[in-house]
Parts: sequence; structure tokens; C-alpha cells
Amino acid sequence: MAFESLSDKLGEVFKKLKGKGKVSEADVQDAMRLVKRALLEADVNFKVVKEFIKKVSEKAVGSRVLESLTPAQQVIKIVNEELTALMGADVQKPQISSKPPTVYMLMGLQGAGKTTTCAKLAKYYKKQGKKPLLVACDIYRPAAIKQLQVVGEQVGAEVFTLPDLSPVEISKKAIQYSLDNGFDMVILDTAGRLHIDTELMDELREIKDVAQPTELFLTLDSMTGQDAVNVAKEFDEQIGITGAILTKLDGDTRGGAALSVKAVVGKPIMFACMGEKLDDIEPFYPDRIASRILGMGDVLTLIDKAQSAFDEKQAIELEQKLRQNTFDLNDFLNQMEQMKNIGPLDQLMGMLPGMNSSAMKNVSVDEKQLSRTEAIIKSMTMKERQKPDIIDFSRRKRIAAGSGTTVSQVNALLKQFEQMQKMFKQFSNPKQMKKFKGLKFPF
Repeated sequence: MAFESLSDKLGEVFKKLKGKGKVSEADVQDAMRLVKRALLEADVNFKVVKEFIKKVSEKAVGSRVLESLTPAQQVIKIVNEELTALMGADVQKPQISSKPPTVYMLMGLQGAGKTTTCAKLAKYYKKQGKKPLLVACDIYRPAAIKQLQVVGEQVGAEVFTLPDLSPVEISKKAIQYSLDNGFDMVILDTAGRLHIDTELMDELREIKDVAQPTELFLTLDSMTGQDAVNVAKEFDEQIGITGAILTKLDGDTRGGAALSVKAVVGKPIMFACMGEKLDDIEPFYPDRIASRILGMGDVLTLIDKAQSAFDEKQAIELEQKLRQNTFDLNDFLNQMEQMKNIGPLDQLMGMLPGMNSSAMKNVSVDEKQLSRTEAIIKSMTMKERQKPDIIDFSRRKRIAAGSGTTVSQVNALLKQFEQMQKMFKQFSNPKQMKKFKGLKFPF
């Protein structure tokens, strides 16, 4: 889980601080020493850590904090504010050109996830009504063009490729092609290298001159920690980036890159990729990330994910079914599929306040159970899904065989659904509805 190690260590520091009724200057200094160690172990840049601790300490030892009724909470509040400021304070939205096409140029070293990120961006902007064109400028890496074509097809975005030409010429012709064919966004997938070299930088500068990109994004593998920050600094000095996209952030338990890039390079993190699916990209909100690190949750991102995954029309229909007590296994299956679109359950639970990695250790999230439930329902006929009470023992045996489960597992699902129906039946009873006055359905 992202920032797991840092979140755990900071949690322990503040737990000790909360245990004190009154906090002294010495207590704050001890806490700051532990915070400093936690940040350094998280691979945050040393100079960044030094400046961060200085700012927090100055604010935390003031009389307004030490003499307040909840000094520990005041210190946590200051840390939260400074963490947010460290990562850029406000969310930075990429520019959209007033005169199409908007051109995004993606750069980065090999293995940073640049090609997949191009497809993720295309899907992200397609949802916002844009018509993106993916451009294959990497003519060197074996199968790079094919990879872009595969992910482009998966997100429904056209891929422009002319492998016999130079990347500079490809970029030039792609811009003209977009103008001739009504594309309002062009995403350039440039070639990466195993390391920064003169040839790479010269080519990127030429593409930049020809394409005149609206934004120059540097894709950074967040799991490389300080190396990612060094790469960002080099690219910015030689090419000039406008922002960074952090990939593999879900696998980075430390968080050093996320906490250092803005402070060291001076350029904002625009997007964060939190998984391998082509939906797993989101704007980088410094305040929300700071809240996650401090175990305060990230309810706003959770709401955003839910709103994007759930169909409003289906939600209204489902509410009516619940009120009329006509909710069946087809509806149940549909809700499960929409839940899967939001993301892995452990990732979603990590966004709830108090559910940091320490708390998550005591919570069992069985994704396989959801898959089994889905398989059982899909092994039923439409009539069985609509009227589960007709499922006798012979049907249960057939469903178990078809879903690769046991009869007892089928029985358990049907029992749970029966209990659920009894609960929902209360919604259709006017007398019982009084108990649920003001209730809004979460579906």
C-alpha cells in the first residue's frame, strides 16, 4: 500500500504524543527527531527533510500549541499542513489549449510505465469528452509500437505510427493528422533510455521544438525513490518539464519521490497512477495524499471513484427496486461489478479515516470470495437469478459444478441474499420506513 512504511512510523510517533496530557517543548523536539528519521527512511531528500522539520518545529513549539487543550492534535495539524505544502499545496490541473490540438509530450526512462500512462491519459480525457490521438514516437524499443497499439485499442484511442520516419517527423505529421481528422488532443509517447544520455536529450529537444507541446510530462517510477527525483532534476534542466506523473505509487510503501519532487525540482506532480488497470490514474491532490499518510483517510477521492464507477440511471432504478422489494441476484451481480470498477477493496478501505496499514492488518479483505460469489451467480439461469427460491438441491449441485465451488458455498450465498432481502423488505413497509427517514441510498 502506498506510503505504508511512512504512515506506520508517523502513526507511532503521534500515538506517543497523544498519550501525553500536556506537551512540552522537549516532547515536540523528541517527536520531530522521530519524524525526521521516518522521512529519511522513506527516502525523502535530506535537504527537504531538514527544511520540513525546521518549519514544523518553529510552529509546533509556539505558546498557542503547547498551551492548547489538545497540543498533540495541533502538532499533527501542523505536520499535515506542511506535508501538503511540501507536495505543492493545491492540485495542479494540466492546461488545455484554447486552440486544438492540446499536445501532451510524455518523457521518461525505460521501465517507468510511460507507454501505459499514455493510454491511461487517453482514457481519462476521453471520459471528459476529448478525442485523443496516441502517437508512437518510440521507434527503438522492440515492440514499443505494438504495446501502444494494444493499450490504445483497449481504451478506444487511435494510434498514429510511421515507424520508417524519425520521431521528429512522426511528431510533425501526427500534429497535422490530428488537425485534418478532428482530434483535439495529441499524446506523444517518446522513446525512453536505460539512462539519461546526450542522444536522448537532443531528440526530445527536437520533438519539443516541432510539436510545441502544451504540457511536458515526465513519467517517474515512484518506487525508485531518490533516483526518480534526480531524473526529474536532470530532465528539467535539459528539456524543461511542466509537471510529473508518478507511476506505481500503489507499490511504493515509502513515498520519498512523492514528497521530494516538488520541493527539489519546483515542478508539480500532475497525476498519480495507483494500479495496473488503465483506469488507475487520478489527479495528484497534495492535501489528500497528506491525509492518507497521517491515517486521516481520503474520503473525497473515494467519493470521486464511486461517482465515476456508478451509473446514475442504474442507481435510480436500483433505489426503486429496493423500495418495491424487487431487488434480485441480477441487481446484486451488477452492483458487485460496479464495485470492482472502483478499485481493489484493500485500497478503498485504506482511504477511510483511521484505516492505515496498522489497522488494515486486523482486517481481512478476501477478493477471492467476491470472485466466487460472482462465479456462483453467473452459473445460474436468468430465472434462478430472478427467483432464487426455485433453486432446489439438484439446481444447487449444478450451480456449484458450473462455478467451481461447493454446494455449501452456494447455500451460504443464497442464505446471505435471503437475509439481505428481508432487510430490504423494511424499505417497502411504510411503518418501517419511519425508522429510515432521511436515509440516502449508497448505491
